[in-house]
Amino acid sequence: MLGVCLLFVGIVLINNGMCNLYHVDGKSAAVMNIFTGGLSLFINFVNLVQGNYYAAGTGLLFCFTYLFVAVNNFLGKANPIPFAWFSTFVAVNAVIFGIIEGVTGSAALGIVPDWRWAVIWWLWAILWGTAFVEDIMGKKLGKFTPCLQVFEGVVTAWIPGVMMLLQIW
Repeated sequence: MLGVCLLFVGIVLINNGMCNLYHVDGKSAAVMNIFTGGLSLFINFVNLVQGNYYAAGTGLLFCFTYLFVAVNNFLGKANPIPFAWFSTFVAVNAVIFGIIEGVTGSAALGIVPDWRWAVIWWLWAILWGTAFVEDIMGKKLGKFTPCLQVFEGVVTAWIPGVMMLLQIW
C-alpha cells in the first residue's frame, strides 16, 4: 500500500510545486490534494484496522497535510499560521522517523535501518519546515519551496513509489 500512496504523494508534490511556480489559482490546485488526501485517508484507515499503527500514524501526517492544503486553497485567503504550526509538528516528527527508520531501527516495529529512509524523511522534514520559515518566521523563500516540492515529489515519493510497485525496493 505504501507504494500506491507514494505514487500519488509524488504527483501531488509535483503538482503543488508547478501550480505555485505558474501561479495557478488555489481552487484548481486543490483538486489533486483532495484526491491524494482522500486516498491516503482510506489507505491509512485500512492500516488502522489491520493494527499497523506506525504506518497509519506516519501516513496520516501526509493525509492531513494534503487535506489541509486543499481546504486552505478552497477558502482562498485563509490564514497560513495553523498549517505552518501543523507542518512544524510534522517536520519534527519526520526527523525522529528518519532516525528510527534510517539509523536505529526498531525491533518492536520490525524496522531494519535503511539509510534511504533516513534521507527521505529528512528531506520531507526540510519541506515541511519551509512552512515554519515562511509563515511563522516571515522569511519568504521565493521559488525555493515550489522547486523543492517538485524535486521531492520525484526523488522522495514518485521514484520510491514506482520501485515499490515494481517490487524492486
